[in-house]
Amino acid sequence: MNGVSDPVFLIGYMASGKTTLGRALSEATGRGFVDLDEYIEQKTGKTVSEIFAQDGEAEFRRLETASLGELAADSRGLIIACGGGTPCFGDNMERMNSVGLTVWLDTSTDVILRRLLAERSSRPLVASLSEGGELEDYVAVNLERRRPYYSRAASRFDSTFLETEAEVASSVSQFIEKYFQS
Repeated sequence: MNGVSDPVFLIGYMASGKTTLGRALSEATGRGFVDLDEYIEQKTGKTVSEIFAQDGEAEFRRLETASLGELAADSRGLIIACGGGTPCFGDNMERMNSVGLTVWLDTSTDVILRRLLAERSSRPLVASLSEGGELEDYVAVNLERRRPYYSRAASRFDSTFLETEAEVASSVSQFIEKYFQS
């Protein structure tokens, strides 16, 4: 287990529940919480979608790596919800593993698809994909491509049950028991 002041990096595919669980964990533990995408938006004054559209994915990934570096350098006890691609670029995974605890939030492809369909418009990588094949194919291919990066996390946590308040509370209790108790 990591030290109390070490950061916890939540990683996983889009819609795996990183922000939902991270906010709830912050509330339950009193630890600070940062959503990496929101941090980038505050720094740049642009939404992630605007950065992708105006500047391209390469620029977003550069900003993401730089922002992760800033947070990792001064992250006393933070819970950091990373973007789905964060571990897959540069030395991001090595950096996270060297300064804190990395936890892969893992759930089934069906759960990811259901969540993505509900919030697709706010996700630039899938916003234009149609349901009924295109979205499913994209998720299957990219999830498989990212698994080797996610699997380098120090631990893995089932994030399937984050739909209701009761499920979130139960997941938070399990997470705290597993990672924050001696």
